[in-house]
Amino acid sequence: MAYYSNIHLALIHFPVYNKTGEVVVSSVTTLDVHDISRVCRTFGVGNFYVVTPLKTQQELVERLVGHWLKGHGAEYNPTRKEALLQTRVMKSLDAVVAEVTEQCGKKPSVVVTGAKQVPNSIGFAELKQQLKEPMLLVFGTGWGLEKNLVQNADYVLEPIEGNSDFNHLPVRGAIAIILDRLLGRGGS
Repeated sequence: MAYYSNIHLALIHFPVYNKTGEVVVSSVTTLDVHDISRVCRTFGVGNFYVVTPLKTQQELVERLVGHWLKGHGAEYNPTRKEALLQTRVMKSLDAVVAEVTEQCGKKPSVVVTGAKQVPNSIGFAELKQQLKEPMLLVFGTGWGLEKNLVQNADYVLEPIEGNSDFNHLPVRGAIAIILDRLLGRGGS
């Protein structure tokens, strides 16, 4: 299996929008941590970062990961342990970029994702050609990433579009589709 130690993923819980358009901190869900860790491991992603400024939410993620890495869970389900080995919790996107820069020796391209079409977004085929360079794929929770995160990104990835006018994928589903398109053996 190919391992993309220079490709990392961040799930942002702040700043994101709620359904009324306010900037909020969304709650970490343990299912996201488990499932996204498994998807990242399946596609050989370097690190998966859960990003939240809330200390209680950081502690929740650390406790969850610790259970599967060191606790009874490590013996009970070794594949869950393997999936969570690359999962980290950080307080901000800036902290993630700094850590990835240190690991890779070069600042990663920050690629944000979302459900809305944005002018000059980058397509999957074009982004796939850049996979040899350090890259941080950024996903939002709630109702999407705050506009300044999008404006300050190096790239905005084109949205996933289905065959209907409904476009509200769960973040776990969007991550799986995007990683398959970029890193999968048969992805386009």
